[in-house]
Amino acid sequence: MSGTLNKVMLIGHLGDEVKMHYFEGGGCIGRFPIATNETYTNRQTGEKVTNTEWHNIVVRNKAAEICEKYLSKGDKVYVEGRLKTRQWQGEDGNTRYSTEIQVQDFTFLSTKSESMSNVQSNTPQEQKPVSANPGAKPIENIAHVSEPEPDDDLPF
Repeated sequence: MSGTLNKVMLIGHLGDEVKMHYFEGGGCIGRFPIATNETYTNRQTGEKVTNTEWHNIVVRNKAAEICEKYLSKGDKVYVEGRLKTRQWQGEDGNTRYSTEIQVQDFTFLSTKSESMSNVQSNTPQEQKPVSANPGAKPIENIAHVSEPEPDDDLPF
């Protein structure tokens, strides 16, 4: 294979509010952490163990504004993008590195309004995904997402 691929797909919960940075000329960037969990049972002790991995998420311009408006700490979100490593000089003069997910597409699996209505009513409600891409198929269960069937009039 001669090509390369840099693609990341995550489903996780926001660890903090979306932090916005605005630039001259109207551009902006939103940053927030997402936590993903891995759960397994320890064979020796029978104890259930959960490991949490934190991911730095970066969204730009209109997508960042949408995330700021609809996402809050604890919300579940699906993000798709690419890995990008940045380097900078720390205050101590050492070179520092940070790996981020530069988001290209995302789907909200829960939103601020749903979180608030669940807290107020104390009854679980069916989650309705909100997508930044209006034409995108909502992700209800990632294991059941498949390619859309072609629109053809063949009887077989």
